[in-house]
Amino acid sequence: MNVEAVKAIYINEMRRTRKTLMQSVASPVISTVLYFVVFGSAIGSRIEAIDGVSYGSFIVPGLIMLSLLTQSISNASFGIFFPKFTGTVYEVMSAPISFVEVILGYVGAAATKSLIIGTIILITASFFVELNIAHPVWMLFFLVMTCISFSLFGFIIGLWADNFEKLQLIPLLVITPLVFLGGSFYSIDMLPDVWQKISLLNPVLYLISGFRWSFFEVSDVSVTVSLVMISVFMIACLLAVYAMFKTGYKLRQ
Repeated sequence: MNVEAVKAIYINEMRRTRKTLMQSVASPVISTVLYFVVFGSAIGSRIEAIDGVSYGSFIVPGLIMLSLLTQSISNASFGIFFPKFTGTVYEVMSAPISFVEVILGYVGAAATKSLIIGTIILITASFFVELNIAHPVWMLFFLVMTCISFSLFGFIIGLWADNFEKLQLIPLLVITPLVFLGGSFYSIDMLPDVWQKISLLNPVLYLISGFRWSFFEVSDVSVTVSLVMISVFMIACLLAVYAMFKTGYKLRQ
């Protein structure tokens, strides 16, 4: 294991975040505050509770997941896309490091950024509603697994994309709608039977449901199923990245 190479990539990516602190950290926090003002105050005043949890508290896991997924994908995809765009990725590819070390550097940095943002949002939310985390260890586990899994997914998007339009295509047109329709701001029990069954096809539902369970011990689906889903997704992403590096997909001229 070339620790120095991993460290160099990781530090370089984290340094880039410090240069764009307003965009990287302040923007998600401001968005969270606005969500609480709109959803927590306006809508929450008309909904007493969901599964015994106040609406303002109920939406906290969904808000965190919304930011985690978008930030993980954005950080990881841009982290590998920009070196591709400038041509400096070929210096990394020609260095005596394996694809595992490249992933640890880029994906590790992206996951760290997302984890920091998720923690900041959690702290911000505590100023608006009372939060009692029933299972803090499981909450942290879901948090870390989500950051790593979707940073890997973002890394795949960054390798696949060959322009800035493609870089934003999947996050905007696929991930964001799935998060909003995955029970971020409601329980699927509130939907008609047909839409409940359709919602079960949404993979993001299992992430949000498991994460919400760690807070309030309420979930739309089994926690075991949520754990299996996130594990399968992570393995699938790892296999996809391995195949891309093995074949040199979008990495060889």
